[in-house]
Amino acid sequence: MGAIVFNVTTAALMIMMVNCGLGVVGRDTVRGRPIPWAAVILTAIAVGGVLLQMVWSGAMPALDADPTRSGWWREFTSVFLQNGGVFGALWNLVTLAVVAALAQWYWGGPLTLGFFVAGIVLPGRIDSLLGFADGPSTDPRNFAGSSGATYFLGATLALAFLTRTRLPKELALAIGVPVLGLAMWLAQDNGHGLVSVYGFALGGAAWAARTRWRGGNTNANRLIERAR
Repeated sequence: MGAIVFNVTTAALMIMMVNCGLGVVGRDTVRGRPIPWAAVILTAIAVGGVLLQMVWSGAMPALDADPTRSGWWREFTSVFLQNGGVFGALWNLVTLAVVAALAQWYWGGPLTLGFFVAGIVLPGRIDSLLGFADGPSTDPRNFAGSSGATYFLGATLALAFLTRTRLPKELALAIGVPVLGLAMWLAQDNGHGLVSVYGFALGGAAWAARTRWRGGNTNANRLIERAR
């Protein structure tokens, strides 16, 4: 029963983030948007990782993030391996493609890739800094898998949606992402929830920085126009 609740809440959190992403980019505009190249690249690498596992039995020992093995590359290569069975691998690949596409359409390709990399390297370090875990134990990858970075990236869409709406139902959806994520971690030790809280926080910092930068450019342009 516990495993079922774990999987249901994990899936529910992802559905909430996808709906936030659709809300922030506009559900009716998706078909007319350009190809999200960042999403294509990330998904293609992840698919390549799965194919590599199928043809090379040593892929997991060589590339996973097992802390008992050496290799600086493992932190990155492990993200593109999957160890959740057929259904888990499909879920991770599909959600990565969808979330990365929505993120690129809102944040842009470079920032989307930056958030994804942050979702790889930050959770374990923040956990250690805050004393939540001894190393990356709350990372949902369990030494392999793209879900941690995907949930981290998806949470930035919830933050973006929060800044774009004033409707109570939509506000509740956006705020519900970090709230449910924190509850999942506290009640289930579910790392997907904790990395979502981290992603929401980083998304807030990025949104504030971008808003301030745009405001500064607008003011500069106004001064230039007045000088003319």
